[in-house]
Amino acid sequence: MTQFAPIPLAVLAGAGLAWAGGQGGSAVAGVPIFALSVGLAFAIQWVAFVPAYLARTERYYDLTGSLTYVTVTLVAIGLTPGPDARSRLLAALIIVWAARLGSFLFKRIRAEGADRRFDEVKTSAVRFLVAWTLQGLWVSFTAGAALAALTGSVRLPIGAVGWVGLLVWIGGFAFEVVADAQKRAFRAKPENEGRYIDSGLWAWSRHPNYFGEIVLWTGVAIIAFPVLQGWQYVTLLSPVFVILLLTKVSGIPLLEERADERWGGEPEYEEYKARTPVLVPRPPRGAA
Repeated sequence: MTQFAPIPLAVLAGAGLAWAGGQGGSAVAGVPIFALSVGLAFAIQWVAFVPAYLARTERYYDLTGSLTYVTVTLVAIGLTPGPDARSRLLAALIIVWAARLGSFLFKRIRAEGADRRFDEVKTSAVRFLVAWTLQGLWVSFTAGAALAALTGSVRLPIGAVGWVGLLVWIGGFAFEVVADAQKRAFRAKPENEGRYIDSGLWAWSRHPNYFGEIVLWTGVAIIAFPVLQGWQYVTLLSPVFVILLLTKVSGIPLLEERADERWGGEPEYEEYKARTPVLVPRPPRGAA
């Protein structure tokens, strides 16, 4: 029963977000389009869970998450009358990010064959369903500010704040893409098999890709901010949710634990940990 608890809690949180983000926004048949988008995000995960559990595979988990971002964004902008430049910009940024990350993660799991996070989870129907349900919550909260702006009734020129947000997004996106590319290139070299990367952006941060992720969602929230109103401001929790998820739940803690299991106690690795920040980058010590 305890294992099942996260599911109703996630649904309740999603329902609260759906109510807040839908206030003052466009509706279809009396139902806020924002709320429909949140409901769709959860529904896609639950449908995908069935074949995934029957096959005991997590291979399509991340890909499904990325496709969910694209789907709910297209549905939101398609159902909302009079999308403006800000709406189109936000939709484009989410779709570009989701397409890039989804394809990257899918190629990685195809190459590696499995995701160790799911070794035990996928053998339990309840625990596996929890993972898929939390992905629905993840999509809803991270895209929340953008969806509220897309479906809201306020329409304003992008303006200075919006362009600042775009620059922030570009910076975060570039940071994430470069970090992922550097790690992929590092792992492609046979001599690096079983080793950790400590070069490039990975000399500035032990998790530069996550830093980029946080920054780009902050950029999305900045772009959305000027057209939000009332309870819609709750959706600005988007980057906060990303930070909590990556630093406290499924991101950094799991990777740090796994790294310590593999390399903990090695002098070079311990030195790397001591000189390199966990998340927020800084120039390597001794660099100009």
